[in-house]
Amino acid sequence: MSNLSTQISPPEEVTYKLRDDVIDDENSHSASFASVDIHRWNVVHRWRGRKLRFWITVLACVSFCFFGYDQGMTAGVNASNHYVKLMGYGYIDEKNEPQVTNGLLEGGIVAIYYFGTLIGCFLGGWAGDKYGRIKGIAFGAAFAIIGAGLQCSALNVSWMLIARIVNGVGTGILNSVVPVWATEVADHSSRGQMISIEFTSNIFGVVIAYWLAYGLSFVDNGNAQIRWRFPIAFQILPLAILLSIVWFFPESPRWLAKEHKDEEARYVLAALRGGDWASTQEEFKEIVAAVRAEKRFMETNGPTNYMSMIFGTGKGGMHITRRTYLIIWLQVIQEWVGVAGVTVYAPVMFRAAGFSAQMANLIAGCNNITYCLSTLIPVFILDKYGRRKILYVGAVLQAIAMAAAGGLSKASEDGGRPAYGQGATACLFIFTFVFGASWLCIPWVYQTEIFPLEVRVKGSAFGVVGWSIGNGWLTLLCPIMFQSIGPWTLVVFAACSLSTLPMVYCLYPETNQRKLEDIEYLFNIKSPWNWDAERNYACHMADKAANIAMELSEDGKGITMDDIFEVPSKQD
Repeated sequence: MSNLSTQISPPEEVTYKLRDDVIDDENSHSASFASVDIHRWNVVHRWRGRKLRFWITVLACVSFCFFGYDQGMTAGVNASNHYVKLMGYGYIDEKNEPQVTNGLLEGGIVAIYYFGTLIGCFLGGWAGDKYGRIKGIAFGAAFAIIGAGLQCSALNVSWMLIARIVNGVGTGILNSVVPVWATEVADHSSRGQMISIEFTSNIFGVVIAYWLAYGLSFVDNGNAQIRWRFPIAFQILPLAILLSIVWFFPESPRWLAKEHKDEEARYVLAALRGGDWASTQEEFKEIVAAVRAEKRFMETNGPTNYMSMIFGTGKGGMHITRRTYLIIWLQVIQEWVGVAGVTVYAPVMFRAAGFSAQMANLIAGCNNITYCLSTLIPVFILDKYGRRKILYVGAVLQAIAMAAAGGLSKASEDGGRPAYGQGATACLFIFTFVFGASWLCIPWVYQTEIFPLEVRVKGSAFGVVGWSIGNGWLTLLCPIMFQSIGPWTLVVFAACSLSTLPMVYCLYPETNQRKLEDIEYLFNIKSPWNWDAERNYACHMADKAANIAMELSEDGKGITMDDIFEVPSKQD
Protein backbone atom coordinates (compact mmCIF):
# COMPACT_ATOMS: atom_id res chain seq x y z
CA MET A 1 0.00 0.00 0.00
CA SER A 2 1.46 3.37 -1.00
CA ASN A 3 2.01 6.03 1.58
CA LEU A 4 0.17 9.20 0.55
CA SER A 5 0.85 12.50 2.27
CA THR A 6 -1.43 15.51 2.44
CA GLN A 7 0.46 17.52 -0.16
CA ILE A 8 0.28 14.91 -2.95
CA SER A 9 -2.89 14.69 -5.04
CA PRO A 10 -3.93 11.22 -6.21
CA PRO A 11 -2.90 10.54 -9.82
CA GLU A 12 -5.84 10.47 -12.20
CA GLU A 13 -5.05 7.04 -13.65
CA VAL A 14 -5.24 5.31 -10.25
CA THR A 15 -8.61 4.01 -9.07
CA TYR A 16 -9.19 4.57 -5.35
CA LYS A 17 -11.01 2.18 -3.08
CA LEU A 18 -13.02 3.20 -0.02
CA ARG A 19 -12.74 0.28 2.39
CA ASP A 20 -11.83 -2.20 -0.39
CA ASP A 21 -14.53 -1.35 -2.95
CA VAL A 22 -14.16 0.94 -5.93
CA ILE A 23 -15.54 4.47 -5.90
CA ASP A 24 -16.56 4.93 -9.50
CA ASP A 25 -18.03 8.42 -9.82
CA GLU A 26 -19.51 11.46 -8.09
CA ASN A 27 -22.93 9.88 -7.66
CA SER A 28 -22.48 6.46 -6.09
CA HIS A 29 -20.19 3.93 -4.54
CA SER A 30 -20.48 0.48 -3.05
CA ALA A 31 -18.76 -0.36 0.18
CA SER A 32 -17.61 -3.27 2.22
CA PHE A 33 -20.18 -3.53 4.99
CA ALA A 34 -17.98 -5.79 7.10
CA SER A 35 -15.29 -3.12 7.56
CA VAL A 36 -17.50 -0.58 9.35
CA ASP A 37 -20.33 -0.91 11.83
CA ILE A 38 -22.92 0.84 9.65
CA HIS A 39 -26.04 -0.97 8.48
CA ARG A 40 -25.91 -2.16 4.87
CA TRP A 41 -29.11 -0.25 4.04
CA ASN A 42 -27.67 3.09 5.13
CA VAL A 43 -27.56 5.58 2.25
CA VAL A 44 -23.91 6.38 3.02
CA HIS A 45 -23.04 3.15 1.17
CA ARG A 46 -24.84 4.29 -1.99
CA TRP A 47 -24.33 8.06 -2.23
CA ARG A 48 -21.40 10.35 -1.59
CA GLY A 49 -20.37 13.94 -1.93
CA ARG A 50 -22.93 16.43 -3.12
CA LYS A 51 -25.67 13.84 -3.62
CA LEU A 52 -25.36 12.56 -0.05
CA ARG A 53 -25.36 16.07 1.40
CA PHE A 54 -28.36 16.97 -0.77
CA TRP A 55 -30.51 14.15 0.64
CA ILE A 56 -29.42 14.91 4.19
CA THR A 57 -30.59 18.48 3.59
CA VAL A 58 -33.91 17.20 2.21
CA LEU A 59 -34.49 15.12 5.35
CA ALA A 60 -33.60 18.06 7.59
CA CYS A 61 -36.05 20.16 5.55
CA VAL A 62 -38.85 17.71 6.41
CA SER A 63 -38.23 18.40 10.10
CA PHE A 64 -38.04 22.16 9.59
CA CYS A 65 -41.22 22.09 7.50
CA PHE A 66 -43.05 20.51 10.44
CA PHE A 67 -41.56 23.13 12.75
CA GLY A 68 -42.90 25.96 10.57
CA TYR A 69 -46.24 24.28 9.93
CA ASP A 70 -46.80 23.78 13.65
CA GLN A 71 -46.30 27.50 14.31
CA GLY A 72 -48.31 28.71 11.32
CA MET A 73 -51.17 26.36 12.06
CA THR A 74 -51.89 28.10 15.38
CA ALA A 75 -53.17 31.29 13.75
CA GLY A 76 -55.76 29.38 11.72
CA VAL A 77 -56.82 27.31 14.71
CA ASN A 78 -57.29 30.45 16.82
CA ALA A 79 -59.61 31.88 14.13
CA SER A 80 -61.89 28.81 14.11
CA ASN A 81 -65.36 29.52 15.48
CA HIS A 82 -65.83 26.05 16.96
CA TYR A 83 -62.40 26.14 18.60
CA VAL A 84 -63.00 29.56 20.18
CA LYS A 85 -66.28 28.37 21.71
CA LEU A 86 -64.88 24.97 22.78
CA MET A 87 -61.90 26.55 24.55
CA GLY A 88 -64.15 29.21 26.08
CA TYR A 89 -62.10 32.34 25.54
CA GLY A 90 -64.52 34.21 23.26
CA TYR A 91 -67.82 34.27 21.38
CA ILE A 92 -69.08 34.52 17.79
CA ASP A 93 -70.61 37.87 16.87
CA GLU A 94 -73.48 38.68 14.49
CA LYS A 95 -71.03 38.76 11.54
CA ASN A 96 -70.03 35.14 12.36
CA GLU A 97 -66.55 36.29 13.38
CA PRO A 98 -64.78 35.24 16.62
CA GLN A 99 -64.38 37.88 19.32
CA VAL A 100 -61.86 37.24 22.11
CA THR A 101 -62.95 38.09 25.64
CA ASN A 102 -60.17 36.33 27.54
CA GLY A 103 -56.85 37.18 25.88
CA LEU A 104 -54.90 35.60 28.73
CA LEU A 105 -56.51 32.19 28.14
CA GLU A 106 -56.03 32.44 24.38
CA GLY A 107 -52.39 33.40 24.83
CA GLY A 108 -51.91 30.78 27.52
CA ILE A 109 -53.04 27.92 25.29
CA VAL A 110 -50.60 29.11 22.62
CA ALA A 111 -47.75 29.84 25.02
CA ILE A 112 -47.85 26.56 26.99
CA TYR A 113 -46.55 24.84 23.85
CA TYR A 114 -43.25 26.63 24.51
CA PHE A 115 -43.13 25.19 28.02
CA GLY A 116 -43.08 21.84 26.23
CA THR A 117 -40.28 22.97 23.91
CA LEU A 118 -38.27 23.97 26.99
CA ILE A 119 -38.56 20.44 28.35
CA GLY A 120 -37.91 18.97 24.91
CA CYS A 121 -34.76 20.93 24.22
CA PHE A 122 -33.09 19.57 27.36
CA LEU A 123 -34.20 16.03 26.48
CA GLY A 124 -32.90 16.56 22.96
CA GLY A 125 -29.56 17.87 24.18
CA TRP A 126 -29.16 14.85 26.44
CA ALA A 127 -30.29 12.29 23.84
CA GLY A 128 -28.42 13.86 20.93
CA ASP A 129 -25.09 13.97 22.78
CA LYS A 130 -25.43 10.58 24.51
CA TYR A 131 -27.13 8.40 21.90
CA GLY A 132 -26.36 10.23 18.67
CA ARG A 133 -28.05 12.66 16.33
CA ILE A 134 -30.08 10.05 14.43
CA LYS A 135 -31.68 8.50 17.52
CA GLY A 136 -32.33 11.98 18.90
CA ILE A 137 -34.24 12.94 15.75
CA ALA A 138 -36.33 9.76 15.87
CA PHE A 139 -37.06 10.38 19.57
CA GLY A 140 -38.34 13.88 18.83
CA ALA A 141 -40.47 12.80 15.86
CA ALA A 142 -42.18 10.11 17.95
CA PHE A 143 -43.00 12.61 20.72
CA ALA A 144 -44.39 15.13 18.24
CA ILE A 145 -46.63 12.53 16.60
CA ILE A 146 -48.18 11.66 19.97
CA GLY A 147 -48.70 15.35 20.73
CA ALA A 148 -50.36 16.03 17.38
CA GLY A 149 -52.72 13.10 17.87
CA LEU A 150 -53.71 14.39 21.31
CA GLN A 151 -54.27 17.93 20.03
CA CYS A 152 -56.49 17.05 17.10
CA SER A 153 -58.74 14.98 19.37
CA ALA A 154 -58.97 17.52 22.24
CA LEU A 155 -62.41 18.05 23.80
CA ASN A 156 -61.66 20.69 26.45
CA VAL A 157 -59.07 23.18 27.62
CA SER A 158 -57.23 20.81 29.97
CA TRP A 159 -56.87 18.20 27.24
CA MET A 160 -55.56 20.80 24.81
CA LEU A 161 -53.06 22.17 27.32
CA ILE A 162 -51.56 18.72 27.96
CA ALA A 163 -51.47 17.95 24.22
CA ARG A 164 -49.74 21.26 23.48
CA ILE A 165 -47.05 20.44 26.05
CA VAL A 166 -46.41 16.98 24.57
CA ASN A 167 -46.26 18.36 21.04
CA GLY A 168 -43.89 21.05 22.27
CA VAL A 169 -41.57 18.44 23.79
CA GLY A 170 -41.22 16.79 20.37
CA THR A 171 -40.53 20.12 18.68
CA GLY A 172 -37.93 21.04 21.30
CA ILE A 173 -36.07 17.76 20.77
CA LEU A 174 -36.05 18.16 16.99
CA ASN A 175 -35.00 21.81 17.14
CA SER A 176 -32.05 20.87 19.36
CA VAL A 177 -30.76 17.98 17.31
CA VAL A 178 -31.56 18.55 13.62
CA PRO A 179 -29.64 21.86 13.17
CA VAL A 180 -26.56 20.35 14.83
CA TRP A 181 -26.68 17.25 12.64
CA ALA A 182 -27.02 19.39 9.51
CA THR A 183 -24.16 21.67 10.58
CA GLU A 184 -21.79 18.83 11.44
CA VAL A 185 -22.15 17.13 8.07
CA ALA A 186 -21.88 20.37 6.07
CA ASP A 187 -18.64 21.78 4.72
CA HIS A 188 -17.43 24.85 6.65
CA SER A 189 -17.80 27.04 3.57
CA SER A 190 -21.52 26.27 3.14
CA ARG A 191 -22.96 25.82 6.64
CA GLY A 192 -25.01 28.99 6.37
CA GLN A 193 -26.39 28.00 2.99
CA MET A 194 -27.45 24.58 4.27
CA ILE A 195 -29.34 25.96 7.28
CA SER A 196 -30.85 28.74 5.11
CA ILE A 197 -32.33 26.15 2.75
CA GLU A 198 -33.84 24.37 5.73
CA PHE A 199 -35.48 27.58 6.89
CA THR A 200 -36.99 28.06 3.45
CA SER A 201 -38.75 24.75 4.09
CA ASN A 202 -39.62 26.03 7.57
CA ILE A 203 -41.52 29.01 6.21
CA PHE A 204 -42.97 26.86 3.44
CA GLY A 205 -44.57 24.91 6.30
CA VAL A 206 -46.02 28.18 7.61
CA VAL A 207 -47.42 28.90 4.12
CA ILE A 208 -49.05 25.46 3.91
CA ALA A 209 -50.64 25.97 7.33
CA TYR A 210 -52.05 29.39 6.50
CA TRP A 211 -53.55 28.42 3.15
CA LEU A 212 -54.97 25.16 4.51
CA ALA A 213 -56.64 27.13 7.30
CA TYR A 214 -57.94 29.69 4.82
CA GLY A 215 -59.46 27.02 2.57
CA LEU A 216 -61.12 25.24 5.50
CA SER A 217 -62.61 28.53 6.72
CA PHE A 218 -65.21 28.24 3.93
CA VAL A 219 -66.44 24.82 5.10
CA ASP A 220 -69.85 25.22 6.79
CA ASN A 221 -69.28 28.97 6.82
CA GLY A 222 -66.28 28.52 9.11
CA ASN A 223 -68.19 26.75 11.88
CA ALA A 224 -67.09 23.13 11.26
CA GLN A 225 -64.76 21.25 13.62
CA ILE A 226 -62.67 20.13 10.65
CA ARG A 227 -61.49 23.74 10.34
CA TRP A 228 -59.15 23.21 13.29
CA ARG A 229 -58.92 19.44 13.84
CA PHE A 230 -57.70 18.55 10.34
CA PRO A 231 -54.84 21.12 10.22
CA ILE A 232 -53.52 19.82 13.54
CA ALA A 233 -53.70 16.18 12.37
CA PHE A 234 -52.06 17.03 9.02
CA GLN A 235 -48.68 17.66 10.71
CA ILE A 236 -48.45 13.93 11.47
CA LEU A 237 -47.61 13.31 7.79
CA PRO A 238 -44.13 14.93 7.70
CA LEU A 239 -43.38 13.56 11.16
CA ALA A 240 -44.20 10.00 10.08
CA ILE A 241 -41.95 10.40 7.02
CA LEU A 242 -39.13 11.69 9.22
CA LEU A 243 -39.48 8.88 11.77
CA SER A 244 -39.60 6.22 9.06
CA ILE A 245 -36.53 7.14 7.01
CA VAL A 246 -34.10 8.86 9.39
CA TRP A 247 -32.71 5.43 10.37
CA PHE A 248 -31.28 5.02 6.87
CA PHE A 249 -29.12 8.16 7.07
CA PRO A 250 -25.55 8.46 8.39
CA GLU A 251 -24.65 9.59 11.87
CA SER A 252 -22.60 12.75 12.31
CA PRO A 253 -18.89 11.91 11.82
CA ARG A 254 -18.05 14.29 14.65
CA TRP A 255 -20.30 12.43 17.09
CA LEU A 256 -18.82 9.13 15.92
CA ALA A 257 -15.30 10.47 16.56
CA LYS A 258 -16.37 11.68 20.02
CA GLU A 259 -17.57 8.13 20.76
CA HIS A 260 -14.21 6.76 19.54
CA LYS A 261 -15.79 5.10 16.52
CA ASP A 262 -12.96 6.29 14.31
CA GLU A 263 -13.46 3.79 11.47
CA GLU A 264 -17.11 4.79 11.04
CA ALA A 265 -16.28 8.50 11.43
CA ARG A 266 -13.64 8.39 8.69
CA TYR A 267 -15.90 6.36 6.44
CA VAL A 268 -18.83 8.80 6.75
CA LEU A 269 -16.61 11.87 6.45
CA ALA A 270 -14.95 10.53 3.30
CA ALA A 271 -18.37 9.86 1.78
CA LEU A 272 -19.62 13.35 2.70
CA ARG A 273 -16.60 15.04 1.11
CA GLY A 274 -16.91 12.93 -2.03
CA GLY A 275 -13.29 12.00 -2.63
CA ASP A 276 -11.60 15.31 -1.76
CA TRP A 277 -8.65 13.44 -0.31
CA ALA A 278 -6.56 16.28 1.13
CA SER A 279 -9.42 18.14 2.80
CA THR A 280 -10.90 14.89 4.19
CA GLN A 281 -7.60 13.99 5.82
CA GLU A 282 -7.09 17.49 7.21
CA GLU A 283 -10.64 17.71 8.54
CA PHE A 284 -10.48 14.30 10.21
CA LYS A 285 -7.17 15.16 11.90
CA GLU A 286 -8.70 18.39 13.24
CA ILE A 287 -11.76 16.56 14.54
CA VAL A 288 -9.60 13.98 16.32
CA ALA A 289 -7.39 16.72 17.78
CA ALA A 290 -10.49 18.57 19.07
CA VAL A 291 -11.87 15.39 20.63
CA ARG A 292 -8.56 14.72 22.39
CA ALA A 293 -8.29 18.31 23.63
CA GLU A 294 -11.82 18.21 25.02
CA LYS A 295 -11.11 14.86 26.66
CA ARG A 296 -8.06 16.32 28.41
CA PHE A 297 -10.11 19.30 29.52
CA MET A 298 -12.84 17.01 30.90
CA GLU A 299 -10.26 14.98 32.82
CA THR A 300 -9.08 18.20 34.49
CA ASN A 301 -12.38 20.02 34.95
CA GLY A 302 -15.00 17.27 34.91
CA PRO A 303 -17.76 16.71 32.34
CA THR A 304 -19.95 19.57 31.19
CA ASN A 305 -23.62 19.28 32.12
CA TYR A 306 -26.60 21.61 32.03
CA MET A 307 -25.94 22.97 35.52
CA SER A 308 -22.33 23.82 34.79
CA MET A 309 -23.38 25.46 31.51
CA ILE A 310 -25.88 27.67 33.34
CA PHE A 311 -23.81 28.55 36.42
CA GLY A 312 -20.29 28.34 35.00
CA THR A 313 -18.91 25.84 37.50
CA GLY A 314 -15.73 23.93 36.76
CA LYS A 315 -15.29 24.91 33.14
CA GLY A 316 -12.03 26.80 33.24
CA GLY A 317 -11.04 28.61 30.08
CA MET A 318 -13.68 27.27 27.70
CA HIS A 319 -16.25 29.88 28.81
CA ILE A 320 -19.21 27.65 27.99
CA THR A 321 -21.50 29.69 30.22
CA ARG A 322 -20.87 32.89 28.27
CA ARG A 323 -21.71 31.11 25.03
CA THR A 324 -24.85 29.70 26.63
CA TYR A 325 -26.22 33.12 27.55
CA LEU A 326 -25.16 34.64 24.23
CA ILE A 327 -27.25 32.16 22.31
CA ILE A 328 -30.21 32.30 24.71
CA TRP A 329 -30.43 36.07 24.41
CA LEU A 330 -29.94 36.04 20.62
CA GLN A 331 -32.96 33.75 20.30
CA VAL A 332 -35.07 35.75 22.77
CA ILE A 333 -34.47 39.04 21.01
CA GLN A 334 -35.06 37.39 17.63
CA GLU A 335 -38.66 36.75 18.68
CA TRP A 336 -39.09 40.16 20.30
CA VAL A 337 -38.38 42.02 17.07
CA GLY A 338 -42.00 41.01 16.43
CA VAL A 339 -41.93 37.95 14.21
CA ALA A 340 -43.67 35.68 16.71
CA GLY A 341 -46.53 38.15 16.91
CA VAL A 342 -46.79 38.39 13.13
CA THR A 343 -46.68 34.61 12.68
CA VAL A 344 -49.30 33.75 15.30
CA TYR A 345 -51.46 36.87 15.37
CA ALA A 346 -51.16 38.15 11.78
CA PRO A 347 -54.96 38.08 11.20
CA VAL A 348 -55.42 40.13 14.39
CA MET A 349 -52.88 42.69 13.16
CA PHE A 350 -54.53 42.99 9.77
CA ARG A 351 -57.98 43.32 11.34
CA ALA A 352 -56.52 46.14 13.46
CA ALA A 353 -55.50 47.77 10.17
CA GLY A 354 -59.17 47.89 9.15
CA PHE A 355 -59.78 44.66 7.21
CA SER A 356 -62.54 42.10 7.74
CA ALA A 357 -61.69 38.75 9.33
CA GLN A 358 -61.90 36.90 6.00
CA MET A 359 -59.78 39.48 4.19
CA ALA A 360 -57.30 39.55 7.09
CA ASN A 361 -56.79 35.79 6.76
CA LEU A 362 -56.29 36.13 2.99
CA ILE A 363 -53.72 38.90 3.43
CA ALA A 364 -51.92 36.87 6.11
CA GLY A 365 -51.61 33.98 3.66
CA CYS A 366 -50.18 36.28 0.97
CA ASN A 367 -47.77 37.73 3.53
CA ASN A 368 -46.43 34.28 4.26
CA ILE A 369 -45.80 33.59 0.59
CA THR A 370 -43.55 36.66 0.39
CA TYR A 371 -42.01 35.55 3.72
CA CYS A 372 -41.16 32.16 2.20
CA LEU A 373 -39.64 33.76 -0.91
CA SER A 374 -37.48 36.03 1.24
CA THR A 375 -35.83 33.03 2.90
CA LEU A 376 -34.15 32.20 -0.41
CA ILE A 377 -32.00 35.33 -0.12
CA PRO A 378 -29.71 34.10 2.71
CA VAL A 379 -29.12 30.89 0.74
CA PHE A 380 -26.99 33.05 -1.57
CA ILE A 381 -25.67 35.78 0.74
CA LEU A 382 -25.19 34.31 4.23
CA ASP A 383 -21.88 32.57 3.46
CA LYS A 384 -20.74 35.53 1.35
CA TYR A 385 -21.32 38.49 3.66
CA GLY A 386 -21.28 36.73 7.04
CA ARG A 387 -23.60 36.70 10.04
CA ARG A 388 -22.92 40.10 11.59
CA LYS A 389 -23.41 42.37 8.57
CA ILE A 390 -26.72 40.77 7.67
CA LEU A 391 -27.94 41.12 11.27
CA TYR A 392 -27.09 44.84 11.22
CA VAL A 393 -28.93 45.56 7.98
CA GLY A 394 -31.91 43.43 8.99
CA ALA A 395 -32.29 45.12 12.39
CA VAL A 396 -32.40 48.64 10.90
CA LEU A 397 -34.88 47.78 8.15
CA GLN A 398 -37.10 45.80 10.52
CA ALA A 399 -37.25 48.70 12.97
CA ILE A 400 -38.23 51.17 10.25
CA ALA A 401 -40.95 48.87 8.89
CA MET A 402 -42.42 48.04 12.31
CA ALA A 403 -42.44 51.64 13.52
CA ALA A 404 -44.17 52.77 10.32
CA ALA A 405 -46.71 49.94 10.61
CA GLY A 406 -47.52 50.95 14.18
CA GLY A 407 -47.98 54.61 13.33
CA LEU A 408 -50.14 53.94 10.27
CA SER A 409 -52.26 51.38 12.15
CA LYS A 410 -52.86 53.93 14.90
CA ALA A 411 -53.91 56.54 12.33
CA SER A 412 -56.29 54.04 10.72
CA GLU A 413 -57.71 53.07 14.12
CA ASP A 414 -58.36 56.72 14.92
CA GLY A 415 -60.61 57.08 11.88
CA GLY A 416 -58.05 58.01 9.25
CA ARG A 417 -58.30 57.21 5.59
CA PRO A 418 -58.33 53.56 4.42
CA ALA A 419 -54.95 54.22 2.84
CA TYR A 420 -53.42 54.27 6.33
CA GLY A 421 -54.52 50.69 6.95
CA GLN A 422 -53.22 49.65 3.54
CA GLY A 423 -49.91 51.35 4.29
CA ALA A 424 -49.65 49.52 7.61
CA THR A 425 -50.27 46.26 5.81
CA ALA A 426 -47.52 47.02 3.29
CA CYS A 427 -45.10 47.78 6.14
CA LEU A 428 -45.84 44.40 7.78
CA PHE A 429 -45.14 42.72 4.43
CA ILE A 430 -41.81 44.56 4.28
CA PHE A 431 -41.00 43.55 7.86
CA THR A 432 -41.59 39.84 7.29
CA PHE A 433 -39.65 39.94 4.02
CA VAL A 434 -36.63 41.59 5.68
CA PHE A 435 -36.81 39.26 8.68
CA GLY A 436 -36.90 36.19 6.45
CA ALA A 437 -33.86 37.45 4.56
CA SER A 438 -31.83 38.25 7.68
CA TRP A 439 -32.74 37.39 11.27
CA LEU A 440 -34.75 34.22 10.68
CA CYS A 441 -31.99 31.65 10.29
CA ILE A 442 -28.82 33.28 11.68
CA PRO A 443 -29.46 32.54 15.39
CA TRP A 444 -30.12 28.91 14.48
CA VAL A 445 -26.88 28.71 12.50
CA TYR A 446 -24.92 30.49 15.22
CA GLN A 447 -26.03 28.19 18.04
CA THR A 448 -24.73 25.13 16.18
CA GLU A 449 -21.33 26.73 15.52
CA ILE A 450 -20.08 28.22 18.78
CA PHE A 451 -20.08 25.23 21.15
CA PRO A 452 -17.37 22.54 21.36
CA LEU A 453 -18.17 19.03 20.18
CA GLU A 454 -18.58 17.66 23.71
CA VAL A 455 -21.70 19.77 24.31
CA ARG A 456 -22.78 20.88 20.85
CA VAL A 457 -26.32 19.52 21.07
CA LYS A 458 -26.65 20.67 24.69
CA GLY A 459 -25.55 24.13 23.55
CA SER A 460 -28.05 24.06 20.72
CA ALA A 461 -30.66 23.08 23.29
CA PHE A 462 -30.07 26.36 25.10
CA GLY A 463 -30.78 28.12 21.82
CA VAL A 464 -34.16 26.41 21.87
CA VAL A 465 -34.52 27.58 25.49
CA GLY A 466 -34.13 31.16 24.31
CA TRP A 467 -36.49 30.59 21.39
CA SER A 468 -39.06 29.05 23.76
CA ILE A 469 -38.78 31.90 26.27
CA GLY A 470 -39.03 34.52 23.55
CA ASN A 471 -41.95 32.84 21.80
CA GLY A 472 -43.81 31.87 24.96
CA TRP A 473 -43.40 35.27 26.56
CA LEU A 474 -44.44 37.11 23.42
CA THR A 475 -47.39 34.93 22.43
CA LEU A 476 -48.69 35.15 25.99
CA LEU A 477 -48.38 38.94 26.13
CA CYS A 478 -49.29 39.76 22.54
CA PRO A 479 -53.11 39.59 22.98
CA ILE A 480 -52.83 41.59 26.20
CA MET A 481 -50.58 44.20 24.55
CA PHE A 482 -52.96 44.59 21.61
CA GLN A 483 -55.88 44.99 24.01
CA SER A 484 -53.98 47.53 26.16
CA ILE A 485 -51.85 49.67 23.84
CA GLY A 486 -53.13 48.61 20.42
CA PRO A 487 -50.89 49.44 17.43
CA TRP A 488 -48.18 50.89 19.69
CA THR A 489 -47.26 47.24 20.27
CA LEU A 490 -45.55 47.36 16.88
CA VAL A 491 -43.45 50.34 17.98
CA VAL A 492 -42.23 48.28 20.96
CA PHE A 493 -41.08 45.64 18.49
CA ALA A 494 -39.25 48.31 16.47
CA ALA A 495 -37.36 49.42 19.58
CA CYS A 496 -36.33 45.81 20.23
CA SER A 497 -34.87 45.59 16.71
CA LEU A 498 -32.72 48.67 17.25
CA SER A 499 -31.49 47.35 20.60
CA THR A 500 -29.75 44.48 18.82
CA LEU A 501 -27.23 46.72 17.03
CA PRO A 502 -24.83 47.39 19.94
CA MET A 503 -25.41 43.88 21.27
CA VAL A 504 -24.28 42.17 18.06
CA TYR A 505 -21.40 44.62 17.51
CA CYS A 506 -19.87 44.10 20.94
CA LEU A 507 -20.61 40.49 21.88
CA TYR A 508 -21.07 38.25 18.84
CA PRO A 509 -17.94 37.31 16.84
CA GLU A 510 -18.18 36.39 13.18
CA THR A 511 -18.26 32.60 12.51
CA ASN A 512 -18.64 32.64 8.74
CA GLN A 513 -16.09 30.61 6.70
CA ARG A 514 -14.49 29.27 9.86
CA LYS A 515 -14.21 25.59 10.73
CA LEU A 516 -16.12 24.35 13.76
CA GLU A 517 -12.90 23.30 15.46
CA ASP A 518 -11.29 26.74 14.86
CA ILE A 519 -14.27 28.73 16.20
CA GLU A 520 -13.15 27.61 19.66
CA TYR A 521 -10.42 30.30 19.48
CA LEU A 522 -13.10 33.01 19.41
CA PHE A 523 -14.44 32.07 22.84
CA ASN A 524 -11.65 30.53 24.93
CA ILE A 525 -10.58 33.91 26.35
CA LYS A 526 -11.72 35.84 29.42
CA SER A 527 -12.78 38.96 27.55
CA PRO A 528 -16.42 39.00 26.29
CA TRP A 529 -15.73 41.63 23.62
CA ASN A 530 -15.76 40.80 19.93
CA TRP A 531 -12.57 42.71 19.11
CA ASP A 532 -10.58 40.71 21.65
CA ALA A 533 -12.04 37.48 20.30
CA GLU A 534 -10.91 38.36 16.77
CA ARG A 535 -7.43 39.20 17.99
CA ASN A 536 -7.17 35.86 19.82
CA TYR A 537 -8.44 33.99 16.76
CA ALA A 538 -5.89 35.64 14.49
CA CYS A 539 -3.01 34.74 16.83
CA HIS A 540 -4.04 31.09 17.12
CA MET A 541 -4.60 30.72 13.38
CA ALA A 542 -1.14 32.15 12.71
CA ASP A 543 0.33 29.60 15.13
CA LYS A 544 -1.67 26.83 13.48
CA ALA A 545 -0.42 27.79 10.02
CA ALA A 546 3.15 27.82 11.28
CA ASN A 547 2.76 24.35 12.84
CA ILE A 548 1.30 22.93 9.62
CA ALA A 549 4.17 24.38 7.60
CA MET A 550 6.66 22.83 10.03
CA GLU A 551 4.96 19.42 9.82
CA LEU A 552 5.03 19.48 6.04
CA SER A 553 8.66 20.55 5.88
CA GLU A 554 9.65 17.78 8.29
CA ASP A 555 7.39 15.20 6.60
CA GLY A 556 5.73 14.73 9.98
CA LYS A 557 3.74 11.61 10.66
CA GLY A 558 0.03 11.57 11.43
CA ILE A 559 -3.19 10.09 10.16
CA THR A 560 -2.79 9.56 6.42
CA MET A 561 -5.21 8.75 3.64
CA ASP A 562 -3.93 5.17 3.77
CA ASP A 563 -6.05 4.89 6.93
CA ILE A 564 -9.13 5.52 4.81
CA PHE A 565 -8.41 4.63 1.20
CA GLU A 566 -6.50 1.84 -0.49
CA VAL A 567 -4.57 2.38 -3.70
CA PRO A 568 -4.59 -0.90 -5.64
CA SER A 569 -1.69 -1.88 -7.79
CA LYS A 570 -1.95 -1.51 -11.56
CA GLN A 571 -2.22 -5.29 -11.90
CA ASP A 572 -5.50 -5.13 -9.93
